[in-house]
Order: sequence, then structure tokens, then C-alpha cells
Amino acid sequence: MEIGIYTFGDVGTHPVTKEVTTAHQRLKNLIEEIELADQLGLDVFAVGEHHRSDYAVSAPTIILGAAAVKTKQIRLSSAVTVLSSDDPIRVFQQFATIDLLSAGRAEIMAGRGSFIESFPLFGYDLNDYDELFSEKLEMLLKLNEDEHISWNGKHTPTIDKRGVYPRPYQDKLPIWIAVGGTPESIIRAATHGLPLALAIIGGMPSAFVPHIKLYRDVYNKTGHDMDQLQLSINSHTYIADDSQTAADEFYPPYAEVMTRIGKERGWPPTNRQQYDATLSPKGALLVGSPQEVIDKILYEHELFGHTRFLAQMSLGAMPHRKILHAIELLGTKVAPAIKKYTRQKKVAS
Repeated sequence: MEIGIYTFGDVGTHPVTKEVTTAHQRLKNLIEEIELADQLGLDVFAVGEHHRSDYAVSAPTIILGAAAVKTKQIRLSSAVTVLSSDDPIRVFQQFATIDLLSAGRAEIMAGRGSFIESFPLFGYDLNDYDELFSEKLEMLLKLNEDEHISWNGKHTPTIDKRGVYPRPYQDKLPIWIAVGGTPESIIRAATHGLPLALAIIGGMPSAFVPHIKLYRDVYNKTGHDMDQLQLSINSHTYIADDSQTAADEFYPPYAEVMTRIGKERGWPPTNRQQYDATLSPKGALLVGSPQEVIDKILYEHELFGHTRFLAQMSLGAMPHRKILHAIELLGTKVAPAIKKYTRQKKVAS
């Protein structure tokens, strides 16, 4: 199993210490986090796209381009590229450039986005939410397949036999589809034979088993090679030296973020009792000691059989020094144990 990290580049004020993380400082910290993850041998670092005051990253390709020349082996991905409100040609060109800079380590994780701010910002109609993504994904996939493109678009340009450059270092860019559990998106990914990234940030992971079964069933029925199936589980994660420290350090920023977002979406405020419940061995939060996080990843692996796990650690105004320590524990304690187990399981099967 591949093990990696994703982040949205959160900024803000820590609710307890009142330590402020500015956009300038967050971006500097982010490059340091990516460098450390690379040095530790983690497999993937993914950077989100948001157009809100509480996140520093609206242009993940710039961050990934900077990371490409500061790292040696880690794969560099978006998490996600909000394809519905972007230009597929520019997305392809930007990631092809990152791929060239990194000698073949770029990936695209495309999604419709969990927030909608980019739609009015770039002049798109939310009534076209699904249609925009569907058409732009088809165009992006065609760009990835063919150097010269002819295309008749409704929400995209009409193009007559034009070349799109640069071409990536890899033969083709890996394109993942990121979902939060919408069956239509899962079916779309499976039908195209694309890797699926499922975000589990609440509830019980076992509730998502039918979603993964749907993905596998459609993937198989549409004639794709099951040996090539790739599946990522992406979750809120924090690791400290012991369970109590991890729980206590992660709770204030986590609760602040979830309460703030929940207010926008009509959810009740997050309290410590709810939080502690999700820390249970079968809950959605992977927060605890290295062994507890290992156990929970392996529990989810029994549920899903996923090939990749991505941890979102820097939630809210988490102190940078603590995130660096959590990354170190992920790279030195958690990842080796997970990789050893999954290798042995694969050999045994």
C-alpha cells in the first residue's frame, strides 16, 4: 500500500494558544512538510484547491511545481483539482509541466469540489454542476491520450486538430477521481477505469463498503483489468507519541474547523464527546499513537482492500512543529508497518 499526505493549506488562529498561521507562513511550512515527506520515503503528497479565506492554496500547481524541484522521489498530486470550474487544457499543460520538472512524478486528482466558491468566482452556473465536470473530464482524458485534439464542446472550446503542449514526462498523466460518496461519481470513475480516491471524514468507515463494492463491480463489468484497480482512502489523521497526547492536540483545531464548516452546512457544533466517539477503533478519525493508526489503517484495509492511504494532518491552525513530528511518525513508524503487512498479505494470496 502507498502511504501519503494531503493538505488544503489551512490558515487561521489556534483556538487555544492563539498562535496565528498566515498564508505566507503556511506556504513556507508546506514546502518544508513536502520535503520532509520525501526524505522519509513517503509515496505521495497531495495539495488541495480552495478559494476561501481559511485556505492558503488556490493554485496547487504552483505549490507542486515548487515541490517538484525540491524533492526527489515523492509523487505530487492535487487533492483536488476542481475541474468543473477550470480549463482542462490549462490543467493538462500545468500538470505536464510539473511532470517534466519532477521527471514523471505528477498526478491529477480531479473532483467537483466540496465547496462551491469557485463556480461564481469564475462565472459558472451551479445548475451545470454535474454536466460541467462530466464534459471537462472527457476532454481532459482525451488530451491525455492524444497530442492533437479535435473537440466539439458545450462548456469547453471547440477545437479543430490542434496540438496541446508540453507533453508530460510520463507516457500519460495518472488521473484519479476524488469522491465523497456520490454513487454517480463512483460509477463514472469505474466506467472509465480510473483510480478512485474516497474521502472518509465522518461516520463509520464500514458504511462506505457498499460504495467500494459498487466501484469494483462496475469496474469489472465494464471490462477493465481488476489487477490494475487503484483505490485510495483519504482521512483526517494525526499521530503523536501516545494516544492521549494525539487526541488532546488535534481536538481544538479539528473542532474549530468542523464547527465552522458545519455552521455553513447546517451541522451542529462539534464537541469533545462526538470527537472521542470517532476515535474508536472503528471510527473515521485516525488519531492516536503510531500503533493505533497502524491498527486503524489495517482495519480499513480489511474493509476496502485499498492500495493507497492519504492522511490529512494539518487541519486548521495546527502548529507546524507538531505536524512535522506527526509526518515523521507516519514515515518512520506507520508506513513501514503497513507496507510490510500488505506485502506479506499479497504474497500469501
